[in-house]
Amino acid sequence: MFDTIRNAHQERIDYSYQQADPQKPSEWLYLIAHGVTGNKDRPIVVDAAKALNAAGFDTLAFSFSGNGDSEGRFQDSTISKEVEDLGSVLDAIPERKIAYVGHSMGAAVGVLRAAKDPRIQRLVSLAGMVDTKTFALTEFGEETPDQGLMWEEESCPLSQAFMTDLCETIGSVLDAAKSVSVPWLLLHCEADDVVPIKDSESIDALGKANVTFQKIEGGDHSFNDLVKAPALAVLAHWAKNT
Repeated sequence: MFDTIRNAHQERIDYSYQQADPQKPSEWLYLIAHGVTGNKDRPIVVDAAKALNAAGFDTLAFSFSGNGDSEGRFQDSTISKEVEDLGSVLDAIPERKIAYVGHSMGAAVGVLRAAKDPRIQRLVSLAGMVDTKTFALTEFGEETPDQGLMWEEESCPLSQAFMTDLCETIGSVLDAAKSVSVPWLLLHCEADDVVPIKDSESIDALGKANVTFQKIEGGDHSFNDLVKAPALAVLAHWAKNT
């Protein structure tokens, strides 16, 4: 259904499109994106797509440039660049009702895009990052940018561009959240030790009528097997009843 998708830098964006009904596209298309050091084949992304397909929705999961099998350098991957990548994905889609599901940093990307792009008509944040500066300093503050690694992964060098973007260019997506008016689901595990649940609580505290916040007991940042099924059942129910 879709041709090759390229971003503004002409880097190819790797994606997987799944149609719930082989005979016809669904009214809504759910875009699903990953978090830091992830890609479209991470279990939370794959399983979210399966849950939405089973609920009757088509899905398009993709890897941001520099991640997975998408073209580009990992060192150039920043939230700001990924917001542009999401815009390129939206540009490539024939006219559809679009929802966006983002995990972790991918959720921050969704907030910034949805705040300014009316093509996103529903938003879902899975363990969504809000305070990007605190995340960057907590997780990588002891590493030297352009020398160190993210979580000791050789394939994930920590760049100065990444740290500057999270700490200075963005800092937090809370102000952008105030401009998001579409139906918005927040799912966050209480035991998340990578992006603490207080990030989602800060959005819920804004008191916006369009926001639905569901805390998940236990679990971790990637929605481990103990909580994944019930968490994704909440997502499917919300998608069908919103």
